[in-house]
Amino acid sequence: MMIRLKYRAVTGKTYTLSGDDVSTDRYYSTIRAILNNLLLVCPDKMTLLLHIQEAGIRRHSFKKRSDLIDLKLISLIRKAAHEALSTYTRGVKEHLRSLSLSQRLDETLRTEEKQYHLYMLEIELVNRIYKEAFKKSEYRFALLPPCLRDFRPECHSVAGDIEAVCMGCTEECFINLGSLLLKKYGINPYIAVEMDQEKLFSKLKAEHPSIGALGIACIPELVRGMRLCIALGIPPVGIPLNANRCKRWMNITQESSFSLEELEELIK
Repeated sequence: MMIRLKYRAVTGKTYTLSGDDVSTDRYYSTIRAILNNLLLVCPDKMTLLLHIQEAGIRRHSFKKRSDLIDLKLISLIRKAAHEALSTYTRGVKEHLRSLSLSQRLDETLRTEEKQYHLYMLEIELVNRIYKEAFKKSEYRFALLPPCLRDFRPECHSVAGDIEAVCMGCTEECFINLGSLLLKKYGINPYIAVEMDQEKLFSKLKAEHPSIGALGIACIPELVRGMRLCIALGIPPVGIPLNANRCKRWMNITQESSFSLEELEELIK
C-alpha cells in the first residue's frame, strides 16, 4: 500500500519542486513527459544520458567530440528543459547574485539555472536506466540527509555499521518515514554524515560486489553522487529533496522533505 501523507510546501534557496502548488505531482509528471518526448527522438537511453550531460557544456567544447554529439538533440534538450522547468527554479538567479567571492569557488553553490534543469532530467533518466539493476542487487543501501529530520526534538540517531541510523523518535520525521519505507523493501537506510563519499562507496563496493545505492539529496548533490556510483560500478537511483534548505544554502538548516510516494514507486 502506498503511503499517503499531507505535505507542507517548502521553499528552497534555488529550487522548489512544488512550484506554485503544494504537491510535487506536477513536477514529476512534467519531468516524465519531457523525457518521454526526448526518448521518441533518441530511443537509446545511454545516448540520451550522454547528450543531457553534454548539454551543460559550452558549445566550443563539442569540437573534439563532434562525431559523438548531435547538436540538434542538444538544442532540443536545452529548449524543452528551459520551457517546462523554469517555474521550479525561480530562486537561482537571485542566489547567484548574492554569492560572495569565496562561495563562487563552490561548484555546487554556483550551479546555474539551466544546469538545474538538465540535472532534473538526468536524475529521472538515471533512475530509468539503473532501476532494475538496483533492485536486483544483493545489498542495497540508502543515504538520507540530516535536513530531513524533525527539528523539534533532539535527534536520537545512533552509529550504524556505515553511517548513523534513525531510531524513530517522531512519526513526522521524514528520516523516520523514509527509513520505514526503505526497510519494507529490504534497503538499509542511513543518515548521511561522511563527506568523502568516494571513500565510503569504494569501501562498500569492495565488501559487497553486488551492491546498489539510493540517494536522497538536493539536486546538484544527488547528481554528483549518482555519477560517482556509476563510475564505481554501483547502480544508483535517487529522489531529489523537494527544496534545498540546509545550512549550505541558508544561514541555518531548515527542514526539508521529499516525495514518499515517488520513493515507493521507485523501489517497489
